[in-house]
Amino acid sequence: MNRFSYARAVDVADAISEVSRDAAAKFIAGGTNLIDLMKENVARPKRLIDITRLPLNRIQETPDGGLRLGALVTNAETAYHPQVEKRYPLLSRAILSGASPQLRNMATNGGNLLQRTRCYYFYDTATPCNKREPGAGCSAIEGFNRIHAVLGASDHCIAVHPSDMCVALNALEAVVRVTGKKGERSIPIADFHRLPGDTPDIDTNLAGDEIITSIDLPAKGFAEHHAYLKVRDRRSFAFALVSVAVALELSEDTITEARIALGGVAHKPWRDTETESLLNGKPASRENFEIVAEATMRGARGFEHNAFKIELAKRAIVRALKHASKTETRP
Repeated sequence: MNRFSYARAVDVADAISEVSRDAAAKFIAGGTNLIDLMKENVARPKRLIDITRLPLNRIQETPDGGLRLGALVTNAETAYHPQVEKRYPLLSRAILSGASPQLRNMATNGGNLLQRTRCYYFYDTATPCNKREPGAGCSAIEGFNRIHAVLGASDHCIAVHPSDMCVALNALEAVVRVTGKKGERSIPIADFHRLPGDTPDIDTNLAGDEIITSIDLPAKGFAEHHAYLKVRDRRSFAFALVSVAVALELSEDTITEARIALGGVAHKPWRDTETESLLNGKPASRENFEIVAEATMRGARGFEHNAFKIELAKRAIVRALKHASKTETRP
């Protein structure tokens, strides 16, 4: 671990001022990902800005009937909050499927959005990695790539985004609120994370001087018909090989709206609104679920060790849709 200086921000403006002074500075809150990266010398910030005392630790109603999740509210507090459990059970279940209770007690909502990939080669500084060192090459493409992307990858990076929470947020169409030197702005969750392209080292569209202040959930929470399915190598404390967040609105047995977000398959939580629309106005049947699963994975590309994810994702989509079409049924 490198040597670094430390400062504690007293308010949001102070946090922005502190991080703007040094391009190598980083915010720290729960530290559940950043500290790991620092221990492995993957991240080497020269300055840490402690933001744990900022007034961003509340969950509040929004004027439009939604819910605002403070960036410093922990994952555990969010998952067990009565309004989240009641109105956004999809999000609660996604959060509780991730990490361990100890980590969820420390990890913050803002930090969850910013966590970095768990690619073996990204964490191994002895191997080339374009995400860690642009232009070095991608070891995963010709290496052991069992956990890697099958959608949206590039010749520069095939890593996947590790968050469970972000998959559910994409299905719910949450909005990320941020503040920087240029003022406040709102970023739809679908636009917050990036595909690798030729700049895999840039994970998000957050500017260097910006801080996440909250995540806004819309009024519609799909509390009646939803499912979060996570397929992994072991039952707990493991990242997804494939995960699926499904939110449905039904009129009797007819689907009037469908949202499907995938995790574990791309550099960002994956959602294809065009294929979702294939379910609109259709009966909630296995045949229709299989059609949309095939369409969702039509552009998938497997590598030597992860081609199995394509079929796994199709089956997971069908299973999640089946469960979501039944009220309060859990996969």
